[in-house]
Amino acid sequence: MTEYQHYSPGPASGASVRKDGDMWTLILVRQLHHAPEKIWRALTDPVHLREWAPFEVDGSLDKVGNTVKLTWAGNPVPIETKVTRADYPELLEFGEIRWELAAVENGTRLTLWHAIDRRFISWGAAGWHIAFDSLHWLLAGHPIGRIAGTDAMKFEGWQRLKQEYATQFGTEAPNQALKDAPKS
Repeated sequence: MTEYQHYSPGPASGASVRKDGDMWTLILVRQLHHAPEKIWRALTDPVHLREWAPFEVDGSLDKVGNTVKLTWAGNPVPIETKVTRADYPELLEFGEIRWELAAVENGTRLTLWHAIDRRFISWGAAGWHIAFDSLHWLLAGHPIGRIAGTDAMKFEGWQRLKQEYATQFGTEAPNQALKDAPKS
């Protein structure tokens, strides 16, 4: 059952960007009160990913060399993606995404690196912020459901976060960036 109608994300925090041309890297860090092994399963198991992540995969992400079809919410075209690193339970890389899990007192520090077109960096930050919250609640045994793609874009909390991250990163408002983009 989806419970996110009672969910409101906290303020934009824990994120930074590395700027390199048109592709920027979003770096988002979150402290979770669960062991790295439990989080690893949520990052690699297709069943768990469907509950919180902004994408679905048709196979496990737990072994180097595994090739899966990754389908982002809101985009029906799957992307073939290969797992390039899978150091259980500390490091996972596939496509434009890198996860690092570090055991800390009372849980795990989870760090995401995701290469995103600079025009959409605040959109990605807002989406991943909400996905991390969904992951937290799923692992705590109180799932709120996945809020991704067009569902996220309609969600008032995503709209607020998108603007907060745009301000934090010093980027223009994403809606204006789309209006000003050159037409093909």
